[in-house]
This record gives sequence, C-alpha cells and structure tokens, in this order.
Amino acid sequence: VKTRRIYNKPEADDGFRILVDRIWPRGIKKNDIKIDLWQKDIAPSSLLRKWFNHDQRKWDKFKRNYYEELKHKQELVKILLEKAEKGTITLLYSSKEEKYNNAIALKEILQSKL
Repeated sequence: VKTRRIYNKPEADDGFRILVDRIWPRGIKKNDIKIDLWQKDIAPSSLLRKWFNHDQRKWDKFKRNYYEELKHKQELVKILLEKAEKGTITLLYSSKEEKYNNAIALKEILQSKL
C-alpha cells in the first residue's frame, strides 16, 4: 500500500490507483489523470476533515475518529484490502500536507489488516 499526491506524475509501480478524497482535486480534469477508482465515500466525513484541517497536533485524535468512522464502512475497506492482496495499490490524495492526511491514516489501517 502506497500513498501519492494526485498532482504528482504517476509512477510505473503505482499498481491500482485509488483516489480517497471526498472532493475532486482542484484544477484536474477527470480525463487528464490516471485513476482506477474514486473511493470518495471512504474519506473522512466533512465535519471531521474540516475539524482536523491537517493540524499535526490533532493527528492522533483525527486517526481515532476516522477509524471509528471506517467501522461503518467495512465494505469499502474490504474492497481496498482485496485490491491490496492482489498487488500494489496507491492511495491518492490532493492535500499539500504529505505526512498528516487521510490517505496516510487509511494506509496505516489497511496495513494493520493485511
């Protein structure tokens, strides 16, 4: 399971590319980017995303709350796990913040279940 900012050029070893943001990235046309799946419903709720606002001090609490939300989205998590068991998946995100974002949190939980 890898993560990559959607604005970065795709790499040959990305495998199955999944956008995990609720909102389509600004400035990108759907035909101009290589994604295999847009899994917007696996993203954190708008309320949680706005509260967190990529604030490093809120990271641990954000992850706990996000994981709690994911408990109600097990079918979506299962899809990602099945893809990861077959090969590399890359979780795509649009945030400028590369260490504290929902794709990183999602990667951690997926890897703990693989």
